[in-house]
Amino acid sequence: MPLKLAIVGRPNVGKSTLFNRLAGKKLAIVDDQPGVTRDRRYASGSLGDLELELIDTAGFEDVDDSSLEARMRAQTEAAIEEADVSLFVFDSREGVTALDEVFAAILRRRDKPVIVAANKAEGKAGEAGIGEAFRLGLGEPIPISGEHGEGMAELYAALTAYEPQDEVEEDDEDDDTKPIRIAIIGRPNAGKSTLVNRLLGEDRLLTGPEAGITRDSISVDWEWDGRKIRLVDTAGLRRKAKVQDKLEKLSTADTIRAITFAEVVLLVMDATHPFEIQDLQIADLAEREGRALVFVLAKWDLIEDPQAQLVAFREHAERMLPQLRGAPVVALSGETGKGINQLMPAVIKTHRDWSTKVKTRDLNDWLQMAMQRHPPPAVNGKRVKPKYMAQTKARPPTFVLFSSRADQMPDHYRRYLVNSLRESFDLPGVPLRITVKSGANPYAEGEAKGHSGRGKREFERREREEERIRASRNTVKKSKRLAAEAAAKAAEAAGLPDPGKAAVKPVKKKGPTVAAKPADAASEPGKAAVKSVKAKGPRVQKKVSTTPSYKVGVKTAGGKAGAPRRPAAGSRTVRGNTGPGRPKGR
Repeated sequence: MPLKLAIVGRPNVGKSTLFNRLAGKKLAIVDDQPGVTRDRRYASGSLGDLELELIDTAGFEDVDDSSLEARMRAQTEAAIEEADVSLFVFDSREGVTALDEVFAAILRRRDKPVIVAANKAEGKAGEAGIGEAFRLGLGEPIPISGEHGEGMAELYAALTAYEPQDEVEEDDEDDDTKPIRIAIIGRPNAGKSTLVNRLLGEDRLLTGPEAGITRDSISVDWEWDGRKIRLVDTAGLRRKAKVQDKLEKLSTADTIRAITFAEVVLLVMDATHPFEIQDLQIADLAEREGRALVFVLAKWDLIEDPQAQLVAFREHAERMLPQLRGAPVVALSGETGKGINQLMPAVIKTHRDWSTKVKTRDLNDWLQMAMQRHPPPAVNGKRVKPKYMAQTKARPPTFVLFSSRADQMPDHYRRYLVNSLRESFDLPGVPLRITVKSGANPYAEGEAKGHSGRGKREFERREREEERIRASRNTVKKSKRLAAEAAAKAAEAAGLPDPGKAAVKPVKKKGPTVAAKPADAASEPGKAAVKSVKAKGPRVQKKVSTTPSYKVGVKTAGGKAGAPRRPAAGSRTVRGNTGPGRPKGR
């Protein structure tokens, strides 16, 4: 059984930093400005072999009115009552302040054990503050550093004195006993925390007319109809262009992380103006993350003619979010509790649909029926032929479809398959994933052996590589041209000739053929014949042969073929291929 430890103190003394240190991960938002934490936050942690259940609290404020600070103080006092031990944290560099003394007096009146921790005690700057803590009357302070992890051994020794002696119960959670993680998201001031408090039946979270009260994502364990539920209240999501404050950016990132780890997402909207652009974007985000989605119209008690409005809202949701067609829409009022009993049945049904596993035989029967109802299209004169289908995973339901020409299947036919699958197997509002693949060709070699999706990726990769090489060549050419122009300008300024023109070699004029030496020609007659025609171009070389060749006929003026000439005996040169103005023959 873990020791329940409440970390308390005035604002900005490092409670959340110590909370993250003991939890082993950055759960709470930490910043230099005071008052970042507002709600109670729970997490499991450990210190050595000591299991802890941590409670992070808001900074203590000495106010008793109806302000936000007073409501935060009420949350802190509830945490102290709930915990086994209170860890009173103060800033050793600033010493004991008047607010610390007031809070220490409140803790002394409680019948709860208290441990005093002098945080930020690294170095010598906090030595004076540590000595001041003795006058609080709560025992010897423990110098620690939540940021650097110093003093954890002393803190462990102090906490072991309050370790529960009960035997630890193994918590073997299987799929049926694991809690359903539900994230409550929406725009600021939509009624998310009020809805959570209504479900729990207590004021667990801070609520009020101010927008943006919730900053951290607060998870609360709950049980409904024998089923474990974990509710995660999140900060409101505004449009990205309007998020400028650092704390709001951290809260937004925390909310998106809560969506990622959730199973069911409740999109809470103000019923007086629902389905605004930000609501649609949040719903699309949840669908892209593959979470089951339930629309919640809060503040329904403010709506006139609710039945007609509800029908209009459902039609609007299906028209604006066709990828979530059939998602449940629940109208309720967190303030009055009206319609609250319809929420959890809708959540459980959506979670069950989201976890659906369909038999392969039923899938292929449905595939044949869907193809008969709407045959696959022909692309470039060749028809796409789906062959086989199977479910690879659930949560969300994901299918793989084997087909010929998988990369050419149009998107509209893929949407048709998704919608037909949703209607046939009663999966309204559940995000479905279909991956189309081509079967492997066992007779192909190399890359063609895989499915066409891989071939397509390989083709695109080659295209990108060729484009990169082409761009690199153009860059080199441009650099050379710019360098030549710069050199020419420099030479012109210095009165020197253009180095580019000077570097050009003079073109060697075609001269008369150098006759081979008689001695070489006699020893290598074929080689001598090649040398004699080498300067006349490759076309001439191609016609050179080591054996004497004879022209059968020549053309006279006017294109008329003349009479064949008699070859000279022993001739080794080619007739008729000499230069202009020279006599033919030897």
